[in-house]
Amino acid sequence: MASSSTMFHASFVIALLSIASANAQLSTTFYSYSCPNLFSTVKSVVESAVSQDKRMGASLLRLFFHDCFVNGCDGSLLLDDTSSFTGEKTATPNKNSVRGFDVVDRIKCAVEKACPNVVSCADILAITARDAVVIYGGPYWEVKLGRRDSRTASLSGANGSIPPATSNLSTLISKFSAKGLSTQEMVALVGAHTVGQARCTSFRDHIYDDANIDGSLATARRSDCPRTQGSGDDNLAPLDLQTPTTFDNYYFGNLVSRKGLLHSDQQMFSGAGSTDSLVRTYSYDPSKFAADFAAAMTKMGDISPLTGYQGEIRKNCRKIN
Repeated sequence: MASSSTMFHASFVIALLSIASANAQLSTTFYSYSCPNLFSTVKSVVESAVSQDKRMGASLLRLFFHDCFVNGCDGSLLLDDTSSFTGEKTATPNKNSVRGFDVVDRIKCAVEKACPNVVSCADILAITARDAVVIYGGPYWEVKLGRRDSRTASLSGANGSIPPATSNLSTLISKFSAKGLSTQEMVALVGAHTVGQARCTSFRDHIYDDANIDGSLATARRSDCPRTQGSGDDNLAPLDLQTPTTFDNYYFGNLVSRKGLLHSDQQMFSGAGSTDSLVRTYSYDPSKFAADFAAAMTKMGDISPLTGYQGEIRKNCRKIN
């Protein structure tokens, strides 16, 4: 029988080989040896956060989107500004909008206790997004891991790459295509708006100026979102009228009824648009939407990751080491 020291050595070598091979590309088993309790550790904190604030899961999911669309899924969004560095948090699509950074801090703290200096903040965002979807009743997918954290961020990249709520369909298709995502994957991913809420400042123009909106919805939303800019800007409304804390396909049915809250949402369905058929399909086939969303999330997670010796493993997600 092999000695315990020999067995330990063999296991250690296998772990190193596993990590080395995963450096070249992302892998669902990247932390199997180096941090075996990673998934349960992350899930516990996410579940606690969502139980305290039902919106939080949608906010955590959004962090992953807004991170990946700026120079890839590299945790750059999490970096705070310093006296010599301007990050992405103050970019127009993020300022006074993205939230959940304190939850990411708690997750990172818990993960560091379980396995210090091993798991990147970028990977934590990827796992957190999946867990949030599952908590809301959405699909499960195996998360590919092995990303490292960026030492930089891009304010201009965030302003230029993240599609604003005022985007028309051609702009949306173009911005998703620039990230290697197809029109079908775009429609599936925009379905993330089946959960969460939006600020008045994001949908004001749609409810006052657009024709492609249900009249009753516009009237209802105007009561909490005055025409005057600066008045009620932070008032919230659900992106999905029926079930804003359940991951389902009602969002697409709303679009068919012209009850999308954002201008960019309703651009997915106009009655004569190129994405109308996809929206209709997802509106009556929740299983297809769930499967396509999971696949598209996996592909989005592959956008320009830092691997191998690129970047770093941040000790604190808010600042470089």
